[in-house]
Amino acid sequence: MRYKDISGKEIVNIHYGTRLGILGQTDLEIDPRTGKIHAFIIPDYKWFGLKKDGEETKIRWDDIKKIGEDMIMVDME
Repeated sequence: MRYKDISGKEIVNIHYGTRLGILGQTDLEIDPRTGKIHAFIIPDYKWFGLKKDGEETKIRWDDIKKIGEDMIMVDME
């Protein structure tokens, strides 16, 4: 699967039923030796799209339960 195929999908935490963001608005944590994705890093935003300094949500690759047509479902406490 290519990143462009999943980049517009919404990320939903199935544990709490909350929306976490759109994958295309995230940073990636990548292993430089293997090129594998370890985590998605979603910045937390204030009103009007202003980023809060230092606040982010980190979604480990192992937390992803399903990649569907419209969304990526994760299970995080």
